[in-house]
Amino acid sequence: MTQRLVIANWKMNGDLAFVEALASSLPSLANVQTVIAPPAVYALRLAELAQEVFKVGLQDVGRHESGAHTGEVSAAMARDLGASVVLVGHSERRSEHAEDDAAVAAKCEQITAAELMPVICVGETLAERESGKAIDRVRAQVMAQRQCLRNAKEVAIAYEPIWAIGTGKSATATEAVQMHQAIRGALEEVAPLAAPEIRILYGGSVNAENAPELFAYSDIQGVLVGGASLDTEQFAAIIRAAAN
Repeated sequence: MTQRLVIANWKMNGDLAFVEALASSLPSLANVQTVIAPPAVYALRLAELAQEVFKVGLQDVGRHESGAHTGEVSAAMARDLGASVVLVGHSERRSEHAEDDAAVAAKCEQITAAELMPVICVGETLAERESGKAIDRVRAQVMAQRQCLRNAKEVAIAYEPIWAIGTGKSATATEAVQMHQAIRGALEEVAPLAAPEIRILYGGSVNAENAPELFAYSDIQGVLVGGASLDTEQFAAIIRAAAN
């Protein structure tokens, strides 16, 4: 794992003017792989502007290869748009669209078949953390994706404590490292051959202020950035922190 991975998840934000502004503002650093995951309608324009500075990702794809599924975008379509990475299983998809581990697995299968890199999102609620069930919950989410973890040419895990997403709160570095170590242990159990090459990212109110502390730990191989990725200066600072 020679490159840290920094992914911007714009969620349902942005416009064409922002696409143009961001594409011209990002640093290109040899030891950092940067991915921008905009709303799908902007992926093609971002791919045209990427110039090997960053890769383009999608925030989600459908669980079917093709067919009568109004509003869905397939993994093959994502590839046609110029995407090489797809987020899957984000907590907002799980909560707002009732996506369970089986749905995430079906999407991972499509992403892998299209030769794209899945970034599997996992995380616990505040109630699960306070009841001491956080590690068990996250390990179960990881282990449910064993086929994808074993079969994908390249795959990453993004740990996002649900209670920290968009709240301004962040897990402490100690909490993040503890969970990353638990995830690494789960990976070694279900996909021992692939495990050493799977990067584990932290997400959950990552910003320019806390990124340097997070990157001080070797267990954190990247970050998934939400709100701070919509601030071009702050996101560039996170990328530079990843390089140090």
